[in-house]
Amino acid sequence: MASNNKNEEVEEVTKNTDDLSIDSYIKHPLQNTWTLWYYEHDRIKNWEENQKKIISFDTAEDFWSLFTHIKLASDLRQGCDYSLFKKDIRPMWEDDANKRGGRWLISLDKKQRTNDLDNYWREVLLCLIGEAFDEHSDEVCGAVVNIRGKGDKIGVWTADCSKGNSVIEIGKKIKERLKMDRNTTLVYQAHNDLKVKTGSITKNIYTV
Repeated sequence: MASNNKNEEVEEVTKNTDDLSIDSYIKHPLQNTWTLWYYEHDRIKNWEENQKKIISFDTAEDFWSLFTHIKLASDLRQGCDYSLFKKDIRPMWEDDANKRGGRWLISLDKKQRTNDLDNYWREVLLCLIGEAFDEHSDEVCGAVVNIRGKGDKIGVWTADCSKGNSVIEIGKKIKERLKMDRNTTLVYQAHNDLKVKTGSITKNIYTV
C-alpha cells in the first residue's frame, strides 16, 4: 500500500508535465538547458533509483510553464527533494561535474517553510536559469531543495570548491538576491567533506 502511495505522489508532482509543449509564439532561449529532478525515498530502491528525471527545458517560457504545473516545494512530503541541474549533470556528488565541488547551504527552520521556503527556492531557480552569477555562472551546476522534518535546506552546487573567488562571488550573489540580512551567514561545504563526516557537524570552507 505504501508503494502505491509513493507512485501516486510522483504522479501528482508530474501529472501536468506531459502537457508542456512548444507553443507557436517566439520563446526566449536560455543559455543552458536545465533538467528538473524529483526524489522520494523508497526503501526498496537505492538512492539513484529514487531520483526521477521530470523534464528538461531551454526557454524562459517553458520554465514558467513547468513551475506553475508542479507542486510548490512547501507542499512536498517530508523526505522529498526537487533538484534543478544543467542538462546531463545528475544531482549527486559522484557525477563528474560535481565531484570536485560543493554547495552553498541555506538552512531554514520549520516556521520558514510557510514564509520563506518557496520564495527562496524560486529566486534560486531564477538565478540559475538567468545566469545571474555573471562570469562565474559556468561554475554553477544546479540546486537542490530538501524537505525535512527538522528543517528544510536549499543547496546551490558549484563545480570546483578550490576556485575560492568564484565560489565566494556566487555566495554573495545568492545572499543579495534572497535579500538576506547582513547578520545572516551562508556557509559553503565541500561534497567530499559531506561524504566522510561521522557526526552532525560538517566543516565550512567559506562563509559570506
